[in-house]
Amino acid sequence: MRVLVQRVTEARVDVAGHTVGATGPGLMLLVCAMQGDDAAVAARMAGRVARLRIFRDDQGRMNRSLLDTGGSALVVSQFTLAADTRSGNRPGFSAAAAPDEGRALYHAFAQALADLGVAVQTGRFGADMQVTLTNDGPVTIWMDSAERG
Repeated sequence: MRVLVQRVTEARVDVAGHTVGATGPGLMLLVCAMQGDDAAVAARMAGRVARLRIFRDDQGRMNRSLLDTGGSALVVSQFTLAADTRSGNRPGFSAAAAPDEGRALYHAFAQALADLGVAVQTGRFGADMQVTLTNDGPVTIWMDSAERG
């Protein structure tokens, strides 16, 4: 599973001109289920994201997590995080999970995050979405479940 984590002051996702999800201070999370992922991977990644210490403490250091701050999260599916750009000019997406599996794992990730006590809103899987955000810092972190032992 791949997750692009962005610390935000605010973010929202619109579908057909209507806001379907939004967050105030917290995280904007773009999530891509990969082939071979399962619910355990989704839960593990949700835990890692929730405990990622990227929020400022009283000394201004990145030393607090989403759980520490009580911030919220906007979780948006983004299969293009599976892009393979090693050859040619058109990215390939064959490493992404199949749509039905990807949908289930996306929802499992969002639910696992909520189960940890994070207020979660989501985009709409498979929809043409417009995402607006104010990146705080900016802080953007790339996480990939395949890169952790």
